Amino acid sequence: MAAGDCLPFLAMVLTQVGYAGMNIISKLAMDSGMNPFVLVAYRQIFATVALVPFSYFLERKTRPRMTLPILFQIFLSSIFGATVNQITYFIGLKNSTPTIACALSNLLPAVTFLLAVPFGLENVGIKSKAGQSKVLGTILCVGGAMLLSFYHGHSINIGESSIHWKYAENTGKVQSSNDTNFILGPILLIASSVSWAGWFIIQAKMSESYPAPYTTSALLCLMASIQCGIIGVCVEHDASAWSLSPGIRAVTCLYAGIVCSALAFCLISWCIQRKGPLYVSVFSPLLLVIVTILSWTLLQEKLYIGTVVGSVLIVLGLYAVLWGKNKEMMNPRNKIAVAEKEEKQEAKEDLELQLAVQ
Repeated sequence: MAAGDCLPFLAMVLTQVGYAGMNIISKLAMDSGMNPFVLVAYRQIFATVALVPFSYFLERKTRPRMTLPILFQIFLSSIFGATVNQITYFIGLKNSTPTIACALSNLLPAVTFLLAVPFGLENVGIKSKAGQSKVLGTILCVGGAMLLSFYHGHSINIGESSIHWKYAENTGKVQSSNDTNFILGPILLIASSVSWAGWFIIQAKMSESYPAPYTTSALLCLMASIQCGIIGVCVEHDASAWSLSPGIRAVTCLYAGIVCSALAFCLISWCIQRKGPLYVSVFSPLLLVIVTILSWTLLQEKLYIGTVVGSVLIVLGLYAVLWGKNKEMMNPRNKIAVAEKEEKQEAKEDLELQLAVQ
């Protein structure tokens, strides 16, 4: 792997690790009685507070002039990338399990690929090995996710985790007696993936005309805070439901807002600018593997044959798409275009560094 590819790769892996932690503690917070609309609203508020200082100080001298078309694109990003995406995801998570939620989120590469083609952000190239690899990898990712979601098979006897989190065990017992809608959950999770893919496409277009990821992320979260706050108040009128007690609720909101919105949005926006929307989306299968391990370790969930086989298919699909994407980028014509883009980006970063020093 080239030196220029290491940072985007590490950024996306760290992003998936952060999302994995959010899935576990968010499920516990909602099992304790927290309304998902309240959780999403707090997440956006904390993300906005965390992002504003970074956007102001890091881009105050290099920030392009804001225009109405760009502002409208940020508004669309806030709807698809935050409000709709997160509300549907958390309600879906509440009505399912972290493993199912992560499995269905792996529809993202396929949906992103389908949306990116008509916008000219990706080429199918079915006659080339690179195009065939991307298509095959996408099919493997989706197939593995479906297998993991709808087929368990026999449990694998690997013993029990030596880690016993009493709070998680007690919360799980309370939640097991509550009703969950296992039809509504998957439907909303699929809708979340479609919305998330739409944000990738909008972000890719916007990053070309307005290369200021901190500013756009801060404005996105600010707009989403207003949207989610209004929706949350309309759905949940009881003031006590907005309390951040017990502590798991406060920890979840802070973690989701700072790590999984503020930090993740900046990292994802930067990676989209460098590598494109498909490169970012194909890292989502890693989240499933990480959450499966954490669910077994912390939540005492069992591992099934379907889980293991599905995870293997997803990882194989991930690397097939990455191989195809890399093969496509090594094409002489694409290589020149990418080199020119990276030179412009490096020149911009050097200018930003010089201005920051001054």
